[in-house]
Amino acid sequence: MNNIKQSSKSLVGHDIKLLNDCDATLIPTGQPLLLVKDTVVRVTQALGDSVTVEVDGNLVLIHEEDVASIGLEPDLSYLKDVEDQSIDIEQRAWSIMKTCYDPEIPVNIVDLGLIYGCQFVEDDQGLVAYIAMTLTAPGCGMGPILIENIRRKIMLIPEVKRVEVEMVFDPPWSQDRMSDEAKLQLKLL
Repeated sequence: MNNIKQSSKSLVGHDIKLLNDCDATLIPTGQPLLLVKDTVVRVTQALGDSVTVEVDGNLVLIHEEDVASIGLEPDLSYLKDVEDQSIDIEQRAWSIMKTCYDPEIPVNIVDLGLIYGCQFVEDDQGLVAYIAMTLTAPGCGMGPILIENIRRKIMLIPEVKRVEVEMVFDPPWSQDRMSDEAKLQLKLL
């Protein structure tokens, strides 16, 4: 599910000069940085609504709000299902989490097996989404970025008033948690 408009797949592997300054995140440390206008980047992954680029030998994540800096426009068509109350809320949540991608691996976090659970509970403030997730490696600095992406997207579901994402490492992640589709995509099957 590629959510960026304009043939973003055609951009993968190509050098692009940034059209303007943009905020970005160094992978895998999660350190914020500023990429300046006219910096040449090589697109390595354009999935979901963010783009991974290589800059001076480093992988860097350009977030949804800054993809215009490389001439792309996010495709927000996935939002139509988010508000469709005829679809079960849990199904909507799983669907929207499939638009979150690991910035290093071209697979969404659901098929990668990083989401261990998703449930909804009504409390005195309204409907709360509880998400249990893990990382492919416990020390990965991208954890907070993935958590914030999940939180932001689940909050797009109108009935949800709060999102709690718990990072768990038991059981530890392994390739066995990946969907067959993800394994095929990564040539593990």
